Amino acid sequence: MTILATEGLTRRFPRVTALDDLTVTVTPGVTGLVGANGAGKSTLIKILLGLLEPTGGRAQVLGMDVATRAEDIRRLVGYMPEHDCLPPDVSATEFVVHMAGMSGLPKTAARERAADTLRHVGLYEERYRPMGGYSTGMKQRVKLAQALVHDPRLVFLDEPTNGLDPRGRDEMLDLIRRIGGEFGISVLVTSHLLGELERICDNVIVIDGGRLLRSSSIADFTRAAAALTVEVEEGHGPLADALRRSGQEVALDGRALVVQVRDDGTFDVVRDQVAELGLHLVRMEHRRARIEDVFRGEEAVHAP
Repeated sequence: MTILATEGLTRRFPRVTALDDLTVTVTPGVTGLVGANGAGKSTLIKILLGLLEPTGGRAQVLGMDVATRAEDIRRLVGYMPEHDCLPPDVSATEFVVHMAGMSGLPKTAARERAADTLRHVGLYEERYRPMGGYSTGMKQRVKLAQALVHDPRLVFLDEPTNGLDPRGRDEMLDLIRRIGGEFGISVLVTSHLLGELERICDNVIVIDGGRLLRSSSIADFTRAAAALTVEVEEGHGPLADALRRSGQEVALDGRALVVQVRDDGTFDVVRDQVAELGLHLVRMEHRRARIEDVFRGEEAVHAP
């Protein structure tokens, strides 16, 4: 099943091309959309919501064309914007009830859903106070609550951890993980912080300058960056030279060697070279791959 898809999607502004022939599909689950500031992430979400017209190409959300069924899409989708957009003299309860009503919920149901959703995101007695006195973390929770209050099938979260301290980031990421796992709502979450997406996402899409660099599962990303950490008591230099002569890609990381894993034969090559040199092996273990390593590699490949 596909929850959204684009085909040749392009958006040009007078001085910049925000999206450039973007073709991508997203399946259910938690999907990360990663790219530097200005990569086109927010522009893509606005087009998918029918808030911005593309210059070219097509896009569908939940099987509906954004050009002809934008209102239907917005009824079934939640949106947490990146920037502060909360009225300061209104309480969180009043605001989320209002947003629930705009989504079509009757007044009583809107109040019940607002109370449940605000508790879910961790706002209790504070929800009755004007939002002008809220911390950044509390405001982010309100924005998340209004995106969830109408029980959407899909939510767009645009930089949801912006401005949060480390604890606040962890709490927000836990909430997003619960949305995708416990409640079965698909999530498209944008971030320029790759480590965050690695923690919560099933799949990740990398864009740069409006172009698609890569789209795959987190497992495929980390597999592409698979490496082996090898440490010996003495003789790192001779071992590195021997492995390179054997055709291995080797780098030094402190007292250890990092050997790129091409296939299962890499382990045999390392073992044989250690034995032939008479070295004492301290450890040989899988190095935890990170999508950041792959992302940097993709950037290098696509650099002009």
